[in-house]
Amino acid sequence: MKILFQGDSITDAGRDRSDFHNLGSGYPLYAAKYISEENPDESFEFINLGISGDQTANLVERLESDFIAVNPDFVSILIGINDTWHRAATRSWLGNDVFEANYRKVLTALKERTNAKILMLEAFLLPVPDKEYFRVDLDPKIHIERRLAREFADYYIPLDGLFAQNCIGVEPTHWSPDGVHPNENGSELIGRFYADAFNKIIKQAK
Repeated sequence: MKILFQGDSITDAGRDRSDFHNLGSGYPLYAAKYISEENPDESFEFINLGISGDQTANLVERLESDFIAVNPDFVSILIGINDTWHRAATRSWLGNDVFEANYRKVLTALKERTNAKILMLEAFLLPVPDKEYFRVDLDPKIHIERRLAREFADYYIPLDGLFAQNCIGVEPTHWSPDGVHPNENGSELIGRFYADAFNKIIKQAK
């Protein structure tokens, strides 16, 4: 089974881009570990094509080469924070209609041109003071992702809500030093959520 991880720096996580089987140090590494351990009789090919700094528009640009041509059996997407962050200094926010159109184009192509199961992971922001103002733009985009998930996804991981839950009684820096990029703790947590979602999707497909 060919499993494709797609997204931005949270997915890229310092991977060696000369080898797409290199998973980096982020959540794909932990997801692959748990999936392999919990499905010992299955054979998996894990591919990480996340690129640091990417926004939804970049996924559209990479649609043919890095999604369709790969022809995955299972694809996950974690994208969105850079659509907000890259415009935060000037508050020149990307229109929600453009954000939705970009994401929808990728999901539509996957649905119509591959047989891949689709896992969407929610864009997230941990409660750090210097980025609280991101919420005015990010929150509507999270709601767009949730709406798209109902239409296209086989499973959706609501990471923004899950991290909010896991910050009760725990400092956000336990999961991420800057509220955006997970450290080892945050990456392992996402990897655990991912593997659980994968197992549920595969069980339902059998």
